[in-house]
Amino acid sequence: MVYDGSGPVTFQGSLEALCRSGTFCWYGPVLGAPGLIDIMSLPKSIKLGYAVFSDHISTPELLREKTAQLFDWILEGKLKLQTTTTYPLSEAAQALADLENRSTTGKLLLRPAYEL
Repeated sequence: MVYDGSGPVTFQGSLEALCRSGTFCWYGPVLGAPGLIDIMSLPKSIKLGYAVFSDHISTPELLREKTAQLFDWILEGKLKLQTTTTYPLSEAAQALADLENRSTTGKLLLRPAYEL
């Protein structure tokens, strides 16, 4: 399963990361659409879906309910959050390179050299 919310730049890499019969969930692309997709050219019998938040969480009440459930799962230990990869600010170029070559997962955090 691949979740990709970036857009056209990561679209092909996300397709290539899938195993046979994998699922590609494309959501809220922040960098635009990948253009027209020839469904017959999709590799490895993958499934492609486009998730729109408002189709799944349609009211403020449902958002509050699902958010409460999510935090309950975290507090109960049923859901483990992936740790953030932290880089010193002086290694920002390496952080970008790691992000671009997909050698990281989760969020990347740049840490300034000083403490507040």
